[in-house]
Amino acid sequence: MTRYGAMFGPDITFLGVDRCDLADPASFAGADVVVVGAPFDGGTSHRPGTRFGPQAIRSTDYLGHDGSRPHLALRVDPLRDLRVVDAGDVEMPPGHIERSLAALTEAVAAVAMSGAIPVVLGGDHSITLADVTGVARRHGDGRVSVVHFDAHADTGDIEFGSLYGHGQPMRRLIESGAARGDRFLQIGLRGYWPGPETLDWMAGQGMRSFEMSEIGARGLDTCLDDAFAIAVDDCDGVFLSVDIDVADPAHAPGTGTPEPGGLTARELLDAVRRVCLELPVVGVDVVEVSPPYDHADITAALANRVVLEALSGIAVRRTGETVDPARPLLDGR
Repeated sequence: MTRYGAMFGPDITFLGVDRCDLADPASFAGADVVVVGAPFDGGTSHRPGTRFGPQAIRSTDYLGHDGSRPHLALRVDPLRDLRVVDAGDVEMPPGHIERSLAALTEAVAAVAMSGAIPVVLGGDHSITLADVTGVARRHGDGRVSVVHFDAHADTGDIEFGSLYGHGQPMRRLIESGAARGDRFLQIGLRGYWPGPETLDWMAGQGMRSFEMSEIGARGLDTCLDDAFAIAVDDCDGVFLSVDIDVADPAHAPGTGTPEPGGLTARELLDAVRRVCLELPVVGVDVVEVSPPYDHADITAALANRVVLEALSGIAVRRTGETVDPARPLLDGR
């Protein structure tokens, strides 16, 4: 697990935070958050390119890479109020999905066992099998619920003759016991996949999926309230997995399997903020950013802000303070 640096492109850290090396525990001792890159797109079923996602998420910002980002609404600086370090990319060789996922599992487990929160930058969604499994090594199988933002359920069984791919990680997690089906909350599903057989399997596991049609009818906040109540019931922590294709392609065109009719960028950022403000988050991944299909860095910028919203929420939650994001920045008095 020596620090690999960057598999693709220059070796930069997330917005200029300090580096660490997973082979040197002293380099991340006492860290609150360790960023890990997972540059793998070998599980992709349609448009590839997410191997370049970690680089784009780390770097896409119009501000200086100075390790500081004050949040106007929450009045915290997540990169300074938390100790955030970047371990670089895990070596995930193209064409070797099982070897790559095993290496990522070990890296995430090392972070989790240190007491830090792993924030994994993908990569396609196959990496979530490794991410949640690694976190479960610290907290115990079935003790971490999953809040999963996605256009797709990712509960397929065998796809293209393989058990592993970006359409299957949630089934593999539940089958392995690392995550419980009845503590698996999916938000933003829509479109025309999976079919009835897979939906029946999901129902049998007790999964709860909030489709966009339900979100439109009941409201996103109401659906999140329901999801949060389940997520904290008989679990010790929450893993947040954000597939950027949960956002409408107008807001996130750079992804492998775009599906019209999703969340707006504002809705996604507000929802991620709520998750991390209100729930005991113990792991995060942000996946499916495919820079070759992006336009003007729209998708990469959104993913970068998803990470910052998550970290800001975690930072506020650790203070124990109640913050009203609607309060004015300047009230004139």
